[in-house]
Amino acid sequence: MVREPGQTEKGFACRLLDWYETSGRKSLPWQIDRDPYRIWVAEIMLQQTRVDTVIPYYEKFMARFATIRSLADATQEEVMTCWAGLGYYARARNLHRTARIIRDEHGHVFPDQFEEVLALPGIGRSTAGAILAFSGNQRHPILDGNVKRVLTRCFAIPGYPGDRAVEKRLWEKAERLTPRAQVAAYTQAIMDLGATLCTRHRPGCAACPLKPSCIAFAQGNPEAYPQRRTKPRKPKRMMRMLVLQNRESEILLIKRPPRGIWGGLWALPEVPPEFGEYGAWCRSELGIRVSGGRETHRVRHELTHFQLDILPVVCEVVDTAAMAMDNRRYLWYKPEPDNPVAIPAAMKKVFKQVL
Repeated sequence: MVREPGQTEKGFACRLLDWYETSGRKSLPWQIDRDPYRIWVAEIMLQQTRVDTVIPYYEKFMARFATIRSLADATQEEVMTCWAGLGYYARARNLHRTARIIRDEHGHVFPDQFEEVLALPGIGRSTAGAILAFSGNQRHPILDGNVKRVLTRCFAIPGYPGDRAVEKRLWEKAERLTPRAQVAAYTQAIMDLGATLCTRHRPGCAACPLKPSCIAFAQGNPEAYPQRRTKPRKPKRMMRMLVLQNRESEILLIKRPPRGIWGGLWALPEVPPEFGEYGAWCRSELGIRVSGGRETHRVRHELTHFQLDILPVVCEVVDTAAMAMDNRRYLWYKPEPDNPVAIPAAMKKVFKQVL
């Protein structure tokens, strides 16, 4: 018999908390203390990114920016360099912007009122709730991807979670289920359950503490939830990029515009499709003369909204006399592991192929 939805709410938090006591994650780097700054940085990094991917970036970031003051006083270039490779670069720009707001408007102290936290750039309702739950044990529900998966399965909630009506129902459910006490532990528990047991594929139902009351499990179809939105195929885009190498084996990079793909990062020069001759473009746009123009194999890189094929074209720089060298826009770069320059992961793929 399939259980009524109301029955699954009884003891929900208690079962999760009991499971967390023995099986939850308690030694993640941002769990060392309840410093809201450390928790905030972690929660931003964890948006759309797995824990095991985040950890090394988080440790590097916190070693460089140990306090809100140090992050606020840094340049955007320093922040982007430390973030490079983690992706979704708007997160880093929002972190930096928010740190400066906290410095200038909150006296370097992370706010502890929900509405004030929610007003900060890059922080939505779920992230604000998680920060305050973990740092101050404040009672605020959360609804990240893991929590949505747990709730849609446990209560067999149909529909795509991103649809407004479904999301509203999930928020109401999350609000009712969040306990009055042990909020921090509960919040971590439901996130951990979704990340380690109630996974997207092949969920570990046998070990799940919610199995006795999970409607999707009783129906025998947990993987049917949450229902997915039919996604159109990602459009494809091709980009020609020049690998301009000088006699010192340095590569010319150009600072990308602050908005758009790889905003604010250093990347190879992109040749517009209307230019058919690389040498002419280099002379007119960069003021340099090149020889060669060897096209190599395309490098494929997946981005959020489209699939990118980069066609690298390797040229040798023979004269830079007419180049107006602006250090804010141009950079001669040696592709070495310890060279601290903010470059996107796609450029590293290109360097690995052509150099």
